[in-house]
Amino acid sequence: MRHPTSSKFNLTSAYALAICMLLLAPFSANAALTISSTRIIQPSDRQSTSIVVANPSNRAYAAQAWINTEADDSTTAVPLIASPALFRIDPGSEQTVQLNRLPNDLPKDRESLFFFNLQEIPQANDKPDNVLNIALRTRIKVFFRPSQLKGRPQNHLKNLTWSVQSIDGKPHLVVDNPSPYYFTFNQLTLISPKGSEKIDARKMAIPLGRQTYPLKTLPAQGNLKVDFTTINDYGAITPAMSSPARRS
Repeated sequence: MRHPTSSKFNLTSAYALAICMLLLAPFSANAALTISSTRIIQPSDRQSTSIVVANPSNRAYAAQAWINTEADDSTTAVPLIASPALFRIDPGSEQTVQLNRLPNDLPKDRESLFFFNLQEIPQANDKPDNVLNIALRTRIKVFFRPSQLKGRPQNHLKNLTWSVQSIDGKPHLVVDNPSPYYFTFNQLTLISPKGSEKIDARKMAIPLGRQTYPLKTLPAQGNLKVDFTTINDYGAITPAMSSPARRS
């Protein structure tokens, strides 16, 4: 008679072997197609904006391009449409994609955030069956900027206000942004008299709103300040800035 623990062991071993075989199989997970920009600024009074997709690889690809929201849904109306939405791109060639403006009722007193998506579709080939071809998707930010907004967004960085607050019993760094622009942080550090903490700042400062960042520990008593850099419209890092942070 087979012992129950023996059956369980055999089943577990089979799962482990299958996972190991999958991990040992060769696969390709590097994006083959490149995009000419790391972000897109779309003025509301411009009919279209172009972006160049390049294929530096030695394989032909099909590609799909579209615009959607930060939530990555396909139901919310967006102010732009990508054209062509589906195309073939040969090795060493480029394809210009136009982002054409659509009628919309977006706010005129602040930027709105969307995302440009590029989905790679590798062609079938004669490689062995155990080679995994992973179709990768690249997403970059699209800032839909009302034409009424003039000047450089970076001129408004000095107006950001910072504070350390307790939210649900846990310390957070809070930034209030009175400007109409999104700000992407490249580096964000909270400095206290007894040390500093680098902040995971993947979340942007939102226009005319507030953003929060959890802290590992409550900073020591004394004056606080925040050192930060941001990424500008061209994908470059702005000069370092320092601002005081109050306790709330």
